[in-house]
Amino acid sequence: MSTPRIAVIVVAAGSGTRLGADVPKAFVALAGSTVLARSLHAVFGMQEQAQVIVVAPASDEADARAIGVQAAGVASASLTVVTGGDTRQQSVAAGLGELVDGIELVLVHDAARALTPSALFDAVAVAVRQRSHGVIPGLAVSDTIKRTDAAGGIIETVDRSELSAVQTPQGFPRQQLVDAYARPSGDFTDDAALVMAAGHPVSVLPGDPLAFKITTAWDLQRAEQLLSAGSAVPGGASGAERIGVGTDTHAFDASAELWLAGLHWPGEPGLAGHSDGDAVAHAITDALLAAAGLGDIGSVFGTNDPRFDGAHGSVFLTETRRRVENAGFAIRNVSVQLIGNRPRFAGRRAEAQTLLSELLGAPVSVSATTTDGLGFTGRGEGVAAIATALLHASGTACAK
Repeated sequence: MSTPRIAVIVVAAGSGTRLGADVPKAFVALAGSTVLARSLHAVFGMQEQAQVIVVAPASDEADARAIGVQAAGVASASLTVVTGGDTRQQSVAAGLGELVDGIELVLVHDAARALTPSALFDAVAVAVRQRSHGVIPGLAVSDTIKRTDAAGGIIETVDRSELSAVQTPQGFPRQQLVDAYARPSGDFTDDAALVMAAGHPVSVLPGDPLAFKITTAWDLQRAEQLLSAGSAVPGGASGAERIGVGTDTHAFDASAELWLAGLHWPGEPGLAGHSDGDAVAHAITDALLAAAGLGDIGSVFGTNDPRFDGAHGSVFLTETRRRVENAGFAIRNVSVQLIGNRPRFAGRRAEAQTLLSELLGAPVSVSATTTDGLGFTGRGEGVAAIATALLHASGTACAK
Protein backbone atom coordinates (compact mmCIF):
# COMPACT_ATOMS: atom_id res chain seq x y z
CA MET A 1 0.00 0.00 0.00
CA SER A 2 1.12 3.59 -0.55
CA THR A 3 2.24 5.65 2.43
CA PRO A 4 -0.66 7.79 3.71
CA ARG A 5 -0.25 11.50 4.25
CA ILE A 6 -3.24 11.83 6.60
CA ALA A 7 -3.70 10.25 10.01
CA VAL A 8 -7.00 10.07 11.90
CA ILE A 9 -6.85 9.58 15.66
CA VAL A 10 -10.19 8.23 16.91
CA VAL A 11 -10.51 8.81 20.65
CA ALA A 12 -12.53 5.95 22.11
CA ALA A 13 -11.20 5.86 25.67
CA GLY A 14 -14.04 7.74 27.37
CA SER A 15 -16.36 6.22 29.96
CA GLY A 16 -20.10 5.77 29.53
CA THR A 17 -20.98 7.27 32.90
CA ARG A 18 -23.38 9.98 31.71
CA LEU A 19 -24.79 7.53 29.19
CA GLY A 20 -25.73 5.19 32.03
CA ALA A 21 -23.91 2.32 30.29
CA ASP A 22 -21.93 -0.46 31.92
CA VAL A 23 -19.28 -0.36 29.15
CA PRO A 24 -17.19 2.52 27.78
CA LYS A 25 -19.23 4.77 25.52
CA ALA A 26 -17.53 3.73 22.27
CA PHE A 27 -18.58 0.12 22.80
CA VAL A 28 -22.26 0.81 23.46
CA ALA A 29 -24.65 -0.81 20.96
CA LEU A 30 -26.04 1.49 18.29
CA ALA A 31 -28.51 0.28 15.63
CA GLY A 32 -27.12 -3.23 15.35
CA SER A 33 -23.51 -2.09 15.56
CA THR A 34 -21.49 -0.07 18.09
CA VAL A 35 -20.71 3.61 18.49
CA LEU A 36 -17.06 2.96 17.58
CA ALA A 37 -17.91 0.89 14.50
CA ARG A 38 -20.23 3.63 13.21
CA SER A 39 -17.47 6.21 13.63
CA LEU A 40 -14.90 4.04 11.87
CA HIS A 41 -17.21 3.41 8.91
CA ALA A 42 -17.10 7.15 8.24
CA VAL A 43 -13.32 7.31 8.65
CA PHE A 44 -12.73 4.46 6.20
CA GLY A 45 -15.16 6.14 3.80
CA MET A 46 -12.81 9.11 3.34
CA GLN A 47 -11.66 9.85 -0.19
CA GLU A 48 -7.98 9.71 0.76
CA GLN A 49 -6.17 6.79 2.35
CA ALA A 50 -5.34 7.47 6.00
CA GLN A 51 -3.49 5.93 8.90
CA VAL A 52 -6.25 5.23 11.44
CA ILE A 53 -5.30 5.15 15.13
CA VAL A 54 -7.93 4.06 17.64
CA VAL A 55 -7.24 5.05 21.25
CA ALA A 56 -9.10 2.68 23.58
CA PRO A 57 -9.20 1.75 27.28
CA ALA A 58 -6.64 -0.93 28.16
CA SER A 59 -9.44 -3.34 29.14
CA ASP A 60 -11.12 -2.97 25.74
CA GLU A 61 -8.18 -2.97 23.33
CA ALA A 62 -9.00 -6.42 21.96
CA ASP A 63 -12.62 -5.42 21.26
CA ALA A 64 -11.48 -2.16 19.67
CA ARG A 65 -9.10 -4.06 17.40
CA ALA A 66 -11.80 -6.53 16.35
CA ILE A 67 -14.24 -3.71 15.60
CA GLY A 68 -11.57 -1.79 13.72
CA VAL A 69 -10.52 -4.73 11.57
CA GLN A 70 -14.15 -5.41 10.67
CA ALA A 71 -14.72 -1.77 9.69
CA ALA A 72 -11.44 -1.53 7.76
CA GLY A 73 -11.80 -4.73 5.73
CA VAL A 74 -9.00 -4.90 3.16
CA ALA A 75 -7.57 -1.64 4.56
CA SER A 76 -6.87 -3.23 7.98
CA ALA A 77 -3.11 -2.68 7.50
CA SER A 78 -3.86 1.05 7.98
CA LEU A 79 -5.25 0.42 11.48
CA THR A 80 -3.44 0.81 14.81
CA VAL A 81 -4.98 0.42 18.29
CA VAL A 82 -3.27 1.97 21.31
CA THR A 83 -4.10 2.32 25.01
CA GLY A 84 -5.49 5.68 26.09
CA GLY A 85 -4.75 7.76 29.19
CA ASP A 86 -6.76 9.11 32.11
CA THR A 87 -7.74 12.27 30.21
CA ARG A 88 -8.64 13.02 26.62
CA GLN A 89 -5.44 15.01 26.24
CA GLN A 90 -3.36 12.05 27.39
CA SER A 91 -5.24 9.77 25.00
CA VAL A 92 -4.58 12.00 21.99
CA ALA A 93 -0.91 12.19 23.00
CA ALA A 94 -0.80 8.38 22.98
CA GLY A 95 -2.24 8.39 19.48
CA LEU A 96 0.31 10.92 18.26
CA GLY A 97 3.05 8.57 19.39
CA GLU A 98 1.90 6.05 16.76
CA LEU A 99 2.18 8.34 13.71
CA VAL A 100 4.15 6.82 10.85
CA ASP A 101 6.66 8.68 8.70
CA GLY A 102 5.12 10.65 5.85
CA ILE A 103 2.06 11.91 7.74
CA GLU A 104 1.55 15.59 6.96
CA LEU A 105 -1.71 16.37 8.73
CA VAL A 106 -3.65 14.83 11.59
CA LEU A 107 -7.38 14.72 12.23
CA VAL A 108 -8.56 14.05 15.79
CA HIS A 109 -12.08 12.68 16.15
CA ASP A 110 -14.26 11.72 19.09
CA ALA A 111 -15.74 8.25 18.56
CA ALA A 112 -18.86 9.49 20.35
CA ARG A 113 -19.69 11.62 17.28
CA ALA A 114 -20.73 8.42 15.56
CA LEU A 115 -22.88 9.85 12.75
CA THR A 116 -20.30 12.29 11.41
CA PRO A 117 -20.30 11.99 7.58
CA SER A 118 -17.15 11.06 5.69
CA ALA A 119 -17.56 14.28 3.72
CA LEU A 120 -16.81 16.33 6.84
CA PHE A 121 -13.49 14.51 7.33
CA ASP A 122 -12.61 15.23 3.71
CA ALA A 123 -13.58 18.90 4.02
CA VAL A 124 -11.44 19.42 7.12
CA ALA A 125 -8.42 17.76 5.50
CA VAL A 126 -8.74 19.92 2.38
CA ALA A 127 -9.07 23.08 4.46
CA VAL A 128 -5.99 22.30 6.57
CA ARG A 129 -3.92 21.91 3.42
CA GLN A 130 -5.28 25.13 1.94
CA ARG A 131 -4.83 27.23 5.08
CA SER A 132 -1.68 25.60 6.53
CA HIS A 133 -3.09 25.81 10.04
CA GLY A 134 -5.65 24.12 12.28
CA VAL A 135 -9.25 23.84 11.09
CA ILE A 136 -12.25 22.68 13.10
CA PRO A 137 -15.92 22.23 12.13
CA GLY A 138 -18.53 24.27 13.92
CA LEU A 139 -22.21 25.17 13.83
CA ALA A 140 -23.69 28.63 14.33
CA VAL A 141 -25.43 29.02 17.68
CA SER A 142 -29.15 29.59 17.13
CA ASP A 143 -30.28 29.99 20.77
CA THR A 144 -30.01 33.22 22.74
CA ILE A 145 -27.07 32.84 25.13
CA LYS A 146 -26.97 34.41 28.60
CA ARG A 147 -23.91 34.74 30.80
CA THR A 148 -24.86 34.08 34.41
CA ASP A 149 -23.31 34.18 37.88
CA ALA A 150 -22.98 31.26 40.32
CA ALA A 151 -26.47 31.88 41.71
CA GLY A 152 -28.10 31.83 38.26
CA GLY A 153 -28.49 35.56 37.94
CA ILE A 154 -28.19 36.93 34.40
CA ILE A 155 -25.18 39.15 33.88
CA GLU A 156 -25.52 39.86 30.17
CA THR A 157 -26.75 38.57 26.82
CA VAL A 158 -23.87 37.24 24.73
CA ASP A 159 -23.64 38.17 21.06
CA ARG A 160 -24.29 34.77 19.45
CA SER A 161 -22.95 35.94 16.08
CA GLU A 162 -19.49 35.53 17.60
CA LEU A 163 -20.15 31.98 18.85
CA SER A 164 -19.71 28.58 17.24
CA ALA A 165 -20.55 25.14 18.64
CA VAL A 166 -17.46 23.18 17.61
CA GLN A 167 -17.30 19.53 16.60
CA THR A 168 -14.81 16.94 15.43
CA PRO A 169 -12.82 15.92 13.45
CA GLN A 170 -10.40 18.72 14.24
CA GLY A 171 -7.51 18.89 11.79
CA PHE A 172 -3.99 20.29 12.09
CA PRO A 173 -0.65 20.24 10.31
CA ARG A 174 1.23 17.39 11.95
CA GLN A 175 4.12 19.41 13.35
CA GLN A 176 1.90 22.08 14.89
CA LEU A 177 -0.16 19.47 16.74
CA VAL A 178 2.86 17.42 17.83
CA ASP A 179 4.66 20.55 19.11
CA ALA A 180 1.58 21.68 21.05
CA TYR A 181 1.24 18.30 22.74
CA ALA A 182 4.96 18.15 23.51
CA ARG A 183 4.72 21.31 25.64
CA PRO A 184 1.10 21.63 26.88
CA SER A 185 0.38 24.77 28.90
CA GLY A 186 -2.63 23.21 30.62
CA ASP A 187 -5.36 20.60 30.34
CA PHE A 188 -7.75 21.61 27.57
CA THR A 189 -11.12 20.18 26.51
CA ASP A 190 -10.29 20.12 22.80
CA ASP A 191 -7.26 20.06 20.54
CA ALA A 192 -7.92 23.51 19.05
CA ALA A 193 -7.54 25.19 22.45
CA LEU A 194 -4.24 23.41 23.07
CA VAL A 195 -2.88 24.34 19.64
CA MET A 196 -3.96 27.97 20.01
CA ALA A 197 -2.31 28.13 23.44
CA ALA A 198 0.89 27.07 21.71
CA GLY A 199 0.61 30.13 19.44
CA HIS A 200 -0.83 28.60 16.28
CA PRO A 201 -3.96 29.94 14.53
CA VAL A 202 -7.10 27.82 14.18
CA SER A 203 -10.15 28.62 12.06
CA VAL A 204 -13.65 27.21 11.72
CA LEU A 205 -15.47 25.76 8.72
CA PRO A 206 -19.17 24.79 8.56
CA GLY A 207 -19.89 21.61 10.52
CA ASP A 208 -22.68 19.09 10.14
CA PRO A 209 -25.73 18.58 12.40
CA LEU A 210 -25.12 14.82 12.25
CA ALA A 211 -21.76 15.27 13.98
CA PHE A 212 -23.44 15.67 17.38
CA LYS A 213 -21.84 13.99 20.37
CA ILE A 214 -23.54 11.00 21.99
CA THR A 215 -23.22 11.85 25.67
CA THR A 216 -26.55 10.96 27.29
CA ALA A 217 -29.16 8.25 26.86
CA TRP A 218 -31.28 10.86 25.05
CA ASP A 219 -28.47 11.41 22.51
CA LEU A 220 -28.18 7.67 21.96
CA GLN A 221 -31.91 7.35 21.34
CA ARG A 222 -31.76 10.27 18.89
CA ALA A 223 -28.98 8.52 16.96
CA GLU A 224 -30.97 5.26 16.93
CA GLN A 225 -34.01 7.03 15.51
CA LEU A 226 -32.02 8.82 12.82
CA LEU A 227 -30.45 5.56 11.71
CA SER A 228 -33.73 3.66 11.85
CA ALA A 229 -35.36 6.30 9.68
CA GLY A 230 -32.52 6.07 7.16
CA SER A 231 -31.81 9.77 7.57
CA ALA A 232 -28.26 9.33 8.85
CA VAL A 233 -25.75 6.76 7.71
CA PRO A 234 -22.01 7.14 8.37
CA GLY A 235 -20.26 7.80 5.10
CA GLY A 236 -22.56 10.70 4.26
CA ALA A 237 -25.76 8.89 3.33
CA SER A 238 -29.13 10.51 3.86
CA GLY A 239 -32.55 9.55 2.65
CA ALA A 240 -33.98 6.07 2.16
CA GLU A 241 -32.71 5.42 -1.38
CA ARG A 242 -29.30 6.12 -2.89
CA ILE A 243 -28.20 5.76 -6.53
CA GLY A 244 -24.63 5.46 -7.75
CA VAL A 245 -23.04 5.32 -11.21
CA GLY A 246 -19.75 3.64 -12.05
CA THR A 247 -17.73 3.23 -15.24
CA ASP A 248 -14.65 1.25 -16.22
CA THR A 249 -12.57 0.83 -19.37
CA HIS A 250 -9.83 -1.66 -20.24
CA ALA A 251 -7.80 -2.35 -23.35
CA PHE A 252 -7.35 -5.87 -24.66
CA ASP A 253 -4.15 -7.73 -23.79
CA ALA A 254 -3.58 -10.82 -25.94
CA SER A 255 -1.15 -12.25 -23.38
CA ALA A 256 -3.77 -12.38 -20.62
CA GLU A 257 -6.83 -14.55 -20.00
CA LEU A 258 -10.21 -12.86 -20.27
CA TRP A 259 -12.29 -12.52 -17.12
CA LEU A 260 -15.48 -10.51 -17.59
CA ALA A 261 -18.65 -10.26 -15.49
CA GLY A 262 -17.01 -12.71 -13.09
CA LEU A 263 -16.68 -15.39 -15.79
CA HIS A 264 -13.67 -16.90 -17.52
CA TRP A 265 -13.75 -16.67 -21.33
CA PRO A 266 -11.34 -19.25 -22.80
CA GLY A 267 -9.86 -18.42 -26.19
CA GLU A 268 -10.56 -14.69 -25.90
CA PRO A 269 -7.87 -12.01 -25.42
CA GLY A 270 -7.74 -10.73 -21.87
CA LEU A 271 -7.95 -7.20 -20.52
CA ALA A 272 -4.99 -5.16 -19.36
CA GLY A 273 -4.98 -3.99 -15.77
CA HIS A 274 -3.50 -4.32 -12.28
CA SER A 275 -6.16 -6.92 -11.44
CA ASP A 276 -7.88 -9.18 -13.96
CA GLY A 277 -9.30 -6.14 -15.78
CA ASP A 278 -12.95 -7.23 -15.30
CA ALA A 279 -14.61 -4.01 -16.48
CA VAL A 280 -18.10 -5.18 -15.51
CA ALA A 281 -17.12 -6.04 -11.92
CA HIS A 282 -15.12 -2.83 -11.58
CA ALA A 283 -17.95 -0.63 -12.85
CA ILE A 284 -20.33 -2.29 -10.37
CA THR A 285 -17.82 -1.72 -7.56
CA ASP A 286 -17.57 1.98 -8.40
CA ALA A 287 -21.36 2.35 -8.58
CA LEU A 288 -21.90 0.70 -5.18
CA LEU A 289 -19.18 2.72 -3.46
CA ALA A 290 -20.48 5.95 -4.99
CA ALA A 291 -24.05 5.27 -3.89
CA ALA A 292 -22.93 4.55 -0.32
CA GLY A 293 -20.61 7.57 -0.17
CA LEU A 294 -17.63 5.30 0.50
CA GLY A 295 -15.20 6.66 -2.07
CA ASP A 296 -14.33 4.97 -5.35
CA ILE A 297 -12.49 1.90 -6.58
CA GLY A 298 -9.22 3.80 -6.84
CA SER A 299 -9.25 4.98 -3.21
CA VAL A 300 -10.48 1.69 -1.75
CA PHE A 301 -8.64 -0.79 -4.01
CA GLY A 302 -5.51 1.12 -5.05
CA THR A 303 -3.49 -0.05 -8.05
CA ASN A 304 -0.35 0.27 -5.92
CA ASP A 305 -1.67 -2.32 -3.44
CA PRO A 306 -0.04 -5.70 -4.19
CA ARG A 307 -2.98 -7.56 -2.63
CA PHE A 308 -5.05 -6.82 -5.73
CA ASP A 309 -2.43 -7.76 -8.29
CA GLY A 310 -4.32 -10.15 -10.58
CA ALA A 311 -7.36 -10.30 -8.27
CA HIS A 312 -10.62 -11.42 -9.86
CA GLY A 313 -13.75 -9.30 -9.90
CA SER A 314 -15.38 -11.46 -7.23
CA VAL A 315 -12.79 -10.18 -4.71
CA PHE A 316 -13.78 -6.57 -5.35
CA LEU A 317 -17.53 -7.30 -5.30
CA THR A 318 -17.46 -9.36 -2.11
CA GLU A 319 -15.45 -6.74 -0.22
CA THR A 320 -17.58 -3.89 -1.59
CA ARG A 321 -20.78 -5.64 -0.53
CA ARG A 322 -19.34 -6.06 2.99
CA ARG A 323 -18.46 -2.36 3.20
CA VAL A 324 -21.83 -1.24 1.86
CA GLU A 325 -23.79 -3.43 4.28
CA ASN A 326 -21.59 -2.47 7.24
CA ALA A 327 -22.32 1.18 6.44
CA GLY A 328 -26.03 0.51 6.89
CA PHE A 329 -27.19 -0.08 3.30
CA ALA A 330 -28.96 -2.91 1.52
CA ILE A 331 -28.26 -3.45 -2.18
CA ARG A 332 -31.56 -3.33 -4.05
CA ASN A 333 -30.56 -3.63 -7.72
CA VAL A 334 -27.64 -3.25 -10.10
CA SER A 335 -27.78 -2.72 -13.87
CA VAL A 336 -24.71 -2.90 -16.14
CA GLN A 337 -24.21 -2.02 -19.80
CA LEU A 338 -21.18 -3.68 -21.46
CA ILE A 339 -19.86 -1.89 -24.57
CA GLY A 340 -17.60 -3.71 -27.04
CA ASN A 341 -17.37 -5.94 -30.09
CA ARG A 342 -16.19 -9.01 -28.19
CA PRO A 343 -16.70 -11.39 -26.54
CA ARG A 344 -20.14 -12.42 -27.78
CA PHE A 345 -21.99 -11.89 -24.54
CA ALA A 346 -25.60 -12.95 -25.20
CA GLY A 347 -24.93 -16.69 -24.85
CA ARG A 348 -23.58 -16.30 -21.29
CA ARG A 349 -25.75 -13.40 -20.09
CA ALA A 350 -27.90 -15.57 -17.80
CA GLU A 351 -24.81 -17.25 -16.32
CA ALA A 352 -23.18 -13.89 -15.61
CA GLN A 353 -26.32 -12.42 -14.07
CA THR A 354 -26.75 -15.43 -11.77
CA LEU A 355 -23.14 -15.27 -10.57
CA LEU A 356 -23.14 -11.51 -9.98
CA SER A 357 -26.52 -11.64 -8.22
CA GLU A 358 -25.23 -14.34 -5.86
CA LEU A 359 -22.11 -12.30 -5.05
CA LEU A 360 -24.12 -9.17 -4.24
CA GLY A 361 -27.24 -10.74 -2.76
CA ALA A 362 -29.41 -8.64 -5.07
CA PRO A 363 -30.67 -8.73 -8.68
CA VAL A 364 -28.03 -7.81 -11.25
CA SER A 365 -28.93 -7.31 -14.91
CA VAL A 366 -26.29 -7.14 -17.64
CA SER A 367 -26.85 -5.98 -21.20
CA ALA A 368 -24.33 -5.63 -24.04
CA THR A 369 -24.06 -3.37 -27.07
CA THR A 370 -21.59 -2.17 -29.69
CA THR A 371 -20.79 1.28 -31.03
CA ASP A 372 -21.27 0.47 -34.72
CA GLY A 373 -17.54 0.59 -35.40
CA LEU A 374 -17.01 3.96 -33.70
CA GLY A 375 -14.29 4.67 -31.15
CA PHE A 376 -11.81 2.32 -29.50
CA THR A 377 -14.51 -0.22 -28.67
CA GLY A 378 -15.71 -0.14 -32.26
CA ARG A 379 -12.16 -0.78 -33.45
CA GLY A 380 -11.93 -3.79 -31.13
CA GLU A 381 -9.23 -2.26 -28.92
CA GLY A 382 -11.01 -2.86 -25.63
CA VAL A 383 -14.28 -2.78 -23.70
CA ALA A 384 -16.13 -0.34 -21.46
CA ALA A 385 -18.86 -0.82 -18.88
CA ILE A 386 -21.37 1.51 -17.21
CA ALA A 387 -23.14 0.42 -14.02
CA THR A 388 -25.96 1.89 -11.96
CA ALA A 389 -26.63 0.72 -8.40
CA LEU A 390 -29.65 1.31 -6.17
CA LEU A 391 -29.18 1.08 -2.40
CA HIS A 392 -31.61 1.36 0.48
CA ALA A 393 -30.43 3.04 3.68
CA SER A 394 -31.62 0.37 6.07
CA GLY A 395 -30.17 2.11 9.13
CA THR A 396 -28.86 -1.15 10.53
CA ALA A 397 -25.22 -2.06 10.04
CA CYS A 398 -24.34 -5.62 9.18
CA ALA A 399 -22.56 -6.99 12.25
CA LYS A 400 -20.79 -10.00 10.80
